[in-house]
Amino acid sequence: MERDGAWGLMTSGDDVPRGATLPAADAVAIDSLLREAVAHHQAGELVQADALYRQILAAEPEHVDALYLLGVMACQVGQFAIALELADRVIAKRPEVAEAHANRGNALNGLRQYEAALASFDTALRLKPEIAEMHANRGNALHGLQRYQDAVEAFGRAIALKPDFVEAHCNCGNALAALGQYEAAVTRYDGAIRLQPGYVEAHCNRGNALHGLHRYADAVTSFDAAIALRPDFAGVHCSRGNALYELARYDEAVASFDAAIRLKEDFAEAHSNRGNALAALGRYQEAVASFDRALRIAPEFAAAHGSRGNALHGLRKYAEAVASFDRALALRPEFAAAWSDRGNALYGAHAFEAAVESCDRAIELQPDFAEAYSNRGTALYRLQRYDAALKSFDQAIQLKPDYAEAYSNRGNALFELREYPAALASFDVAILKNPEYAEAYSNRGKLLESLRQYAAALESFDRALRLKPDTEYLPGIRLHTKRLLCDWEGEESERRDLDARIERGERVADPFVMLALSGSPMVQKKVAEIFVEDRWPPRPGAAMVRRMKREKIRVGYFSADFRNHAISYAMAELLERHDRSRFEIVGFSFGPDVQDAMTARVSAAMDRFVDVRRLLDREVAARSRELEIDIAVDLMGFTEHCRPGIFAERAAPVQVNYLGYPATMGAAYIDYLIADETLVPESSRQHYSEKIVYLPDSFQANDATAVPADAPCSRSAEGLPEQGFVYCCFNSSHKIGPGTFAVWMRILAQVEGSVLWLLEDDAVAAANLRKQAVRAGIVAERLVFAGRVPLPEHRARQRLADLFLDTLPFNAGATASSALWAGLPVLTLMGETFAGRMGGSLLRAVGLPELVTTTGEAYEALAVELARDPARMRAIRGKLERDRRTAQLFDTPRFTRHLEEAYTAMVARSDAGLRAEHISVERSS
Repeated sequence: MERDGAWGLMTSGDDVPRGATLPAADAVAIDSLLREAVAHHQAGELVQADALYRQILAAEPEHVDALYLLGVMACQVGQFAIALELADRVIAKRPEVAEAHANRGNALNGLRQYEAALASFDTALRLKPEIAEMHANRGNALHGLQRYQDAVEAFGRAIALKPDFVEAHCNCGNALAALGQYEAAVTRYDGAIRLQPGYVEAHCNRGNALHGLHRYADAVTSFDAAIALRPDFAGVHCSRGNALYELARYDEAVASFDAAIRLKEDFAEAHSNRGNALAALGRYQEAVASFDRALRIAPEFAAAHGSRGNALHGLRKYAEAVASFDRALALRPEFAAAWSDRGNALYGAHAFEAAVESCDRAIELQPDFAEAYSNRGTALYRLQRYDAALKSFDQAIQLKPDYAEAYSNRGNALFELREYPAALASFDVAILKNPEYAEAYSNRGKLLESLRQYAAALESFDRALRLKPDTEYLPGIRLHTKRLLCDWEGEESERRDLDARIERGERVADPFVMLALSGSPMVQKKVAEIFVEDRWPPRPGAAMVRRMKREKIRVGYFSADFRNHAISYAMAELLERHDRSRFEIVGFSFGPDVQDAMTARVSAAMDRFVDVRRLLDREVAARSRELEIDIAVDLMGFTEHCRPGIFAERAAPVQVNYLGYPATMGAAYIDYLIADETLVPESSRQHYSEKIVYLPDSFQANDATAVPADAPCSRSAEGLPEQGFVYCCFNSSHKIGPGTFAVWMRILAQVEGSVLWLLEDDAVAAANLRKQAVRAGIVAERLVFAGRVPLPEHRARQRLADLFLDTLPFNAGATASSALWAGLPVLTLMGETFAGRMGGSLLRAVGLPELVTTTGEAYEALAVELARDPARMRAIRGKLERDRRTAQLFDTPRFTRHLEEAYTAMVARSDAGLRAEHISVERSS
């Protein structure tokens, strides 16, 4: 606020309050001193003027002129208490002098005693209503009282009396800006600048009003004009930085804040705003340092504490962020934004209930706070309270109809409620509201991928990456989607880039997608460690208290797939065969709300089946501990609907990664990985965070009671040639890479009349594979595609093929054992990872080690040799058909005994207080 503290230095004439009559000689001398003092005063020579005024008062202590003018000068130099005392002395002598009351008002304004100042100005104006300066200074008092509309009227009267009153134009603009009437404020500032082009404050305040109008570029222009006039004006540099921040020109904003700080080192606001710009650049550690400097200068700066919390949130230091927000709220309990941001930090710390409570407090303080409703919705979403989350997002959208993020989050909630068309519509609206919103494209892509609309999903992912190249985990899922489409353009360079970025610790892919994209066990471990640290780090205080030893070991199997799913098909007979004299089996189910025949079978095979879908991770872990589970077996890993957070909370003294995820989880809280010597040779153990449990035959459980469908099937019905060798691969298309496919095409080229029978999940993928075949010189018709059918029918039709060709770096797992159980031989190529060695494990356990190769050349040569040697092929098929029911791979009773011996050894170590160690189970008869 521009204040005109001394609107009139007065001369000793008719307008000047006069002192008492003196003898002529003395009066002449004092009058001469007064004129000299006034001359110095008007020239800005305040020290000389002060000395002369005091000389007069020494001679005549109640000289009204000297008292008044000395009071004016005291206001000018900010000595408001002295000015007030002097004004009161003048008024005591001459209460009818308007100027004395006005100067008293100026002093009270300076002391921020605005009500008293207003009363003084009102008295002055009753005495002299025609003085423009009095109206203007009255406006200053009204502004101080936040009576901005009244202030505007007062400044208006001043301007009416004195149209060229430049300060009144500027101060009227300030009052209008305080009312949010920024357009009118800009008009007033423009008037002031026309009257006085070099009026720095008017340029600066004009920039602030333009900022209020969101005309940030114009605001920068105004600030630049102010800086050109006064380069050492620290406040303008700071305001310029704020406008640049809003323009997302964060580097330039930092430079402006730095300029302000160079001019005024203790400028707390500039340090804090600099921190905000650094945080926007992702330079969170530097941002925290800036906030710390601001808080050393101004420890009670609540906004800086809040912004510091947001920077700590960016560093994923959630507990420290919450502490920063708590400090801000201790200073300003009504700070709604801090309550909302605190909710975000609690969300990051997985304290979802507390996050909802924090957002509720923000909404209580500010009922129209759309962002708080949205943040509340995200926390409710993680609590799996999808209906409540949906309502929260709807409220956010009602308050802020253009709130793209709320639409995107609403889409996520609808997705979980299986309202797919509505979810897609929500993502589309989010994009319509903000075409630059990368996360909305990303979430839309994930939904489309789950609906197997891979081409549309890829378009969404591409758009998201163009908008925000650093979107976490998106490069991996995008490349995974390209794999599902068998679109390999640029894949090699993209894969190398992913590997390099993962090695640098970047969050570019989730572990599951890397199983098919990288054959490096080092990369697979690193990506798992990054993912776990980000999403499910170990929980403080989650150490397990050992229970008293008891007769039976209690095993908990945790899965979202106790339904018509490959995991349940593999596990069903094992669950039924567990030795109930030694083990109690408990199932913890947290999958989709699906009840089918397989759910009924596996739940009946357990001693207890607990539905924990609606419980938080920590509540599931607590339930497991209440049930005194000895071994918690995670059947999910990082597959769809997984919940590693349960294990981060320590659900049991022993925790095991088994079957669902063929790689290390990179988590310190997972003690063991069940494998075999083929999967994890001793030389590879360093690539696994778990200790390895070696089963003697194979790692994989299987259901030997399963039978193929009775329905007859024929080659012609499946579109296959009646004559000719039929190669097949029923792996998902994302496992088929360009290298593998090139080998397959060379095989077809060498075996006349042969065809390759593949699973068709997507028409675009099938078309791309046909195009690739043609490019390799193979006619498209030699690729035959099979649709999805129920598993029994699929097992039956597999008999029509001659040889299953496995993929690398991600072998077939359940798909391979299904083929072998159907009597279809599998040719595999072993790599270095667990996922790349599953085929070798299964073939050795089924008695066909001759179908395990270790080089691409050997794999290709053997595939051709077998097709050209029908007798050898018949012998292999005959051996498989004859021996598969007694092979180790399908001997479920024996497998169950081996697994139970492993469980017993794990618990023995735990009961003895020993840490997990590698375990080898001896082969039983």
